[in-house]
Amino acid sequence: MLAYIFAGIALGSIYAISAAGIVVTYVASGVLNFAFGALAFVLARFFYYLNTEHGWGVVPSLLVAVFVAGPALGAALYLLLFRHLQTSSPLIRIVSTIGVSVALPAVAVTIFGDDTITTAPGLVPAPVPSYRIFGAVAGLDQIVAFGCVVGVVVLGTLLLRCTDLGLKVRAMVDTKALTSLSGVNPSAISIGVWMVTTALAGLAGVLTAPSTGLTPEGMTALMAVAFAAVVAARLASLATAVGVAMGMGVLTDVIQKFLPSDSSLTNAILVSIPFFVMGAFLIVHLGVSGRIDEAASTGGALDRAIRPMGGDAASTASGAAALGARSGRWLHLLGPVLVVALFALLPLLLPGHWLTSLGSGFAFAVVFLSFTVVVGEGGMIWLCQASFAGIGAIATAQFATNHGFDPLLAVFMGALLATPIGVVIGLLTIRLGNLYVALVTLTVGLLAETLIFTRDLFSQSGLGVAVTRPGFISGDRSFAYFTLAVFVVLAVIVVGMRRSTTGLALAAIRSSEPGARTLGLSVLGMKLLVAAFSTFIAAVGGGLLALNYESAMPTSYATFGGLIWLAVLVTIGLRSTTAAILAGLSFTLLPDVFQTYLLPEWGNVPTILFGLGAVMVAVNPDGQIAMHARQVQALLVRIAARRRSGDGSGPPPQPPAPPGAASSDVPGLLKGTTP
Repeated sequence: MLAYIFAGIALGSIYAISAAGIVVTYVASGVLNFAFGALAFVLARFFYYLNTEHGWGVVPSLLVAVFVAGPALGAALYLLLFRHLQTSSPLIRIVSTIGVSVALPAVAVTIFGDDTITTAPGLVPAPVPSYRIFGAVAGLDQIVAFGCVVGVVVLGTLLLRCTDLGLKVRAMVDTKALTSLSGVNPSAISIGVWMVTTALAGLAGVLTAPSTGLTPEGMTALMAVAFAAVVAARLASLATAVGVAMGMGVLTDVIQKFLPSDSSLTNAILVSIPFFVMGAFLIVHLGVSGRIDEAASTGGALDRAIRPMGGDAASTASGAAALGARSGRWLHLLGPVLVVALFALLPLLLPGHWLTSLGSGFAFAVVFLSFTVVVGEGGMIWLCQASFAGIGAIATAQFATNHGFDPLLAVFMGALLATPIGVVIGLLTIRLGNLYVALVTLTVGLLAETLIFTRDLFSQSGLGVAVTRPGFISGDRSFAYFTLAVFVVLAVIVVGMRRSTTGLALAAIRSSEPGARTLGLSVLGMKLLVAAFSTFIAAVGGGLLALNYESAMPTSYATFGGLIWLAVLVTIGLRSTTAAILAGLSFTLLPDVFQTYLLPEWGNVPTILFGLGAVMVAVNPDGQIAMHARQVQALLVRIAARRRSGDGSGPPPQPPAPPGAASSDVPGLLKGTTP
């Protein structure tokens, strides 16, 4: 038992360092760092580059990769991005950090090579020495991991409690507004925090590489486990985060003593531990306070009082809403019609394998439309849409191939099967704040990916379950047209919902839930409606993807892959149905263009572009569609003004409102006018 405890302490130490870095970053800057795993991968890969590929010693490699490159990378990211996110909405903060997590690993692979590194040396060279402590054997790597977390905690405590710098950091955490009034520069403190926590990410990456391998997936899994401890700490308590992380590590190893080592049940239990820990603490927190919101986790009462409200990309004007001005109203319908007509010509123009990519692009557009509904219209930051698409894909294959249903009926049945799951998640998260909703849905997606998608019934040893298209859409060209038609039908329903009284109610809830309740609106009913509809759309898109590739491969629906999907969509425009189809085609056709016509070394460029595009959401929250829509509207206003000034017919129209101002997306009942 003591040997298992020693191993658990070592594992918990890595979790604790990660959780500490995430919590400190959040309480100091208000940004929940979804790029922590990517930072850990990049710095650990740099350590491997110096230590293994160039023969540097462990100590100089650690000093350069973690304690020099880490703080430099943290300072650069803060100056370029994170300092601009402090007044942004939770969605923009999440998507921007997701963009960093998408771009950084691709940059690292481009620089250091794309070799698959399943095992990597840590801080202790092989063979690892072992020692007998109280009769049990402990490896030197376990002792070093525990020593690292003890050093981090002790040094951090001394720094925060016994130095003038620590006093300033604690003051800024308590109230940034009053701290700035006392002559302290909050930006200088924040950049120091980001430098330290980025170094902690590199240290955690180096420590975990020997056991999980040097892959972005392994590092992001480490971050996901740390998020459970962060939720237990309510995003604020460093001591709670470290303690819970240590406890999860010990529990993960000790429980293996009582479970069979070669059982799938054992693996299912082990990967579920963070989920159950998160769920248990959420139940306790909800029982105590009734609602959990991240607003109280950063700053004092003054900071919360002066914090800007609104500004969410989900509640500002989309491209379609911006085109609702007098002079550009006709473009409100003409623009999407022209886009769909243009895309309808593509199946006639593109040959061969491009048709398969085109069909998958239209199917991805359907999946992206589910983000438009749940995040854009509902204002709920769900990060598990890829899992719903995967459920739709594997259910389609099971119904069609193993049970003999018509493939299109199987797609519909798979969507119906997934819909109640979305409703349950909506019920479970209704009293959670935006960041907690994002963390819970991310964990649910990872749980589904591990417990459901890995079953051999669905994965078939990595080959997936074959599924055949119906005869009338068996060709790639006919299937592309069919998928485009499905997207158009669903997009029309979404636009109709947006313009109905349901859309007005959703806009009111996005703007202010308390205000919506005072108007008699059912927040629970509206959010459950959005949850059900978005889950149905995502599952339909997943079923169409399975028909397009004629195989349902669960590995294609990874949760972190779904984060890339969200990043691509938000880059173009979250609340625009036109943006959904543009994002779908960009996601599939752009990589094919690079692989076909450019050098192989440029294969990671599309991923880097997707990540950088998500980062730029911090500058342009509404996306590219809305930005260009405002530009077109401004041009039309100027043309109309010239015409009116030329014939003397009345005053020129007013220019459009700047981004983030009140728009036609805000319901009339909130403006004091008739809706």
